[in-house]
Amino acid sequence: MVIEGIISTMKMTIRRGVSMKKGSIVLIVIGVIVLIILIIFSFVGTVVSRYNNLVVLDEEVNMSLSQIDNQLQRRNDLIPNLVETVKGFASQEKEIFDNIADARARMMGAGTVGEQAEADMQLSGALSRLLAISENYPDLKSDANFRQLADELAGTENRIAVARQDYNSVARDFNRVARQFPMNLFARMFGFEPAEYFEASEGASEVPTVDFNN
Repeated sequence: MVIEGIISTMKMTIRRGVSMKKGSIVLIVIGVIVLIILIIFSFVGTVVSRYNNLVVLDEEVNMSLSQIDNQLQRRNDLIPNLVETVKGFASQEKEIFDNIADARARMMGAGTVGEQAEADMQLSGALSRLLAISENYPDLKSDANFRQLADELAGTENRIAVARQDYNSVARDFNRVARQFPMNLFARMFGFEPAEYFEASEGASEVPTVDFNN
């Protein structure tokens, strides 16, 4: 009887040990699953946060570029009236008119920011030469319509220069963030390309002017 009692006790102990071991394994498995879920949620949260940061910066780049586009369009709308006014007094300046027409067409056909910047440089130079010829035509220089258009053009060129600086600043911020680790990994993952700078020579950023006081 004693031996049977001992055997019975051992069996119960073994059963309890097995049961406790199974319980421990279940707890460990549950803990691992919870840890994996937390890691996944943390990763997803990081990805979403990084993506949203890139989206915000990308939108700022696009908005700044649209400001340049607005001012370029404003200048483009002024050019026909300005050219026609000058033609009324200096129709023989065909080369300048052709240069402006070519530069304007190039601007309209620009497909990238770089091409747009180059066309802007060319058009600004052509318009500078157009305003400068007023020195050779006193009647043109004193014409009220020409003076008004020249003033509007100068103001628009100023706004283009400011918009260009603002855009390049925002583009620089975007590119700096997008190149930093680990943001560069997310930028490549989601297809964010580096922002192209609106680069032009110093001559292109100068406002076309003409002295009406001489």
